[in-house]
Amino acid sequence: MFTAARHLAGILLLCIVLALPAGAGTYDIDPTHTYASFEIDHLGFSTQRGQFNRSRGSLRYDPAQQQGEVDIHIDAASLDTGLAARDDILRGEDWFNVAANPDILFRSTAFIFDGPRLIAIDGHLTLLGQRRPLRLDIQRVKCSLNFVSRKRGCGADATATLRRSDFGLNNGLPFIGDEVRLRIQVEAYAP
Repeated sequence: MFTAARHLAGILLLCIVLALPAGAGTYDIDPTHTYASFEIDHLGFSTQRGQFNRSRGSLRYDPAQQQGEVDIHIDAASLDTGLAARDDILRGEDWFNVAANPDILFRSTAFIFDGPRLIAIDGHLTLLGQRRPLRLDIQRVKCSLNFVSRKRGCGADATATLRRSDFGLNNGLPFIGDEVRLRIQVEAYAP
């Protein structure tokens, strides 16, 4: 009987959660499913890739009202290109200078919709103490119940392109590319 009551309570909780408006809410960025990765030209020979392994932040999103806010802090020291010696150089004073600039920040200023679909998020990126406008183009968004964690959440894939020289990251120019392509995968869940 106790098991049947727990099962019924679980079904009722699921029905309540599913009855909530799709996506409307405030969420915490899930650091185990959120990564900012980048691509950059290396001497014209290849495209080098890397990612930042640690992030935190929050998302407020209401698709019905077509509004939201996102605030993401990326741990600059979590940079990972797959080669420890290169990562140590990139974390140093001549590149990301993570001792003086521990976080890379993105804060939204506007959510852009095309009809009911979120297509972009405008905001500001702060890197090396320089704050510049950045638009994240959104490839997909899903807000729903995660049946594994039993939490309501939102996820998205976003891309952007920036010039690192705009942030004072000039080392290696012009041999190492100025244009950096970003790919961001994010998941956020109700606290």
